[in-house]
Amino acid sequence: MWGSGAGYGRGVVVAEVRGGECSMDEGERSRRAEAGRGAAEELLARQVSGVVLTWVDTGGITRAKAVPCGRLEHAAAWGVGMSPAFDFCMLDDSILKGPFSAGPVGDLRLHPDLDRLAVLAALPGWAWAPADRYDLDGRPHPRDGRGQARRAVERLGADGFTVRAAFEVEWSLSLGHGDEFVPACGGPAYGMTPFMEQADYLRDVLDALTATGVSVDQIHPEYAAGQFEVSVAATDPLAAADTFVLVRETIRAISHRHGMRASFAPMVTTDGVGNGAHVHLSLWRDGRNLMSGGDGGYGLTPTGESFAAGILSRLPALLAIGAPSAASYLRLIPFHWAGAFACWGWENREAALRFVPGASGDGARAANFEIKSFDATANPYLLMAALLAAGQTGLAEKAVLPAPVDINPAKLEPSRSVPALPSSLEEAVQALESDDALAEALGEPMITAITVVRRGEAALFDSCTNEEIVARTRWRH
Repeated sequence: MWGSGAGYGRGVVVAEVRGGECSMDEGERSRRAEAGRGAAEELLARQVSGVVLTWVDTGGITRAKAVPCGRLEHAAAWGVGMSPAFDFCMLDDSILKGPFSAGPVGDLRLHPDLDRLAVLAALPGWAWAPADRYDLDGRPHPRDGRGQARRAVERLGADGFTVRAAFEVEWSLSLGHGDEFVPACGGPAYGMTPFMEQADYLRDVLDALTATGVSVDQIHPEYAAGQFEVSVAATDPLAAADTFVLVRETIRAISHRHGMRASFAPMVTTDGVGNGAHVHLSLWRDGRNLMSGGDGGYGLTPTGESFAAGILSRLPALLAIGAPSAASYLRLIPFHWAGAFACWGWENREAALRFVPGASGDGARAANFEIKSFDATANPYLLMAALLAAGQTGLAEKAVLPAPVDINPAKLEPSRSVPALPSSLEEAVQALESDDALAEALGEPMITAITVVRRGEAALFDSCTNEEIVARTRWRH
């Protein structure tokens, strides 16, 4: 994977300010064109034919367009056209009407971020770059999730903070390419047997990720039959969201090459444990991990605690972004290690926020919070933006965490009970609409798109049985 070392994008934005927003000027377009020309020359030398440009829509679907390498220079400077209607697109590809939606009218430009350009080991002859979406006048599109994540990082940076983040990716592997789910291996959970049965496949996944520049921490069989998980190294939040997309599409491609099918859906069967997309976050300042070395519970600093408390208090609203599918709420139930209760605890895998202190002596590097309630139907960029906004609000409020929960919260005595998280998409949407901090951070156009799409999908599945919900969502993410 190319990063800052290649120097194609350098992460520099030259812009003129118009009406309070930034618009690309001629110098910025020239710089992008030069970067695209240099990247194309190297890609062609490596027998790469084209570059896939991806973005993730409001419904969590990764959408794509591609350009031949000979057009990368133009795409970098002037973008590739794409309808803004996909901001209001549901998982079944139907497009909703609503405020800020112009239906078939209008256009956006997809600009590849060449700092993240990667040659795809899983798709020989192809490279990949995540796209930022701009309006036709060169201004950042207000409903671009990737731009939202970048601005959230910048807001925290202005206060002197950085965040290290990573997604855990769980998926279910099915034999063949049919629509029914047929586990590609059996149990036991976390066992050597499923590892052995799919050893060649897992090796190819690992090799493809490594060759693409992804730093893999571990890969292993998970709890359910045919289920696996890969964990990657923590990085900055924008890069973590990019990596999530890259990991998922690499796994999907390798599965297809092996004659199998990968699902990242929250549920692939009604009686399973489901797939999550857990997010790990740690807050840093001046090179110090603020989740460790403090006087608070388990070594938390007051600042680290406030960041986590801001997230915990807004989890009901965050679910509308991080658990945005009707199927999400079939997974988000007690006794599934899915984080169905609004509480936190030391290494408590049933709490929505699991505090991970790291091994003894390693906390200064490794201590973090894992948010367990989210799944891969989320737009990872929007989710990162919302999490950082919630955490930053907690910092401003000097928020304090409630008492930690040291057992399964479903088994607490009534006097110690903690609230359950929303049990439906509509409940989560209502919580989001009531959260002023997230509304301010994401902006009215983005919040409106989220609520319109969520309510559209809730209505789409309103009369469906659980079996029908699972069947209709199994292969969409």
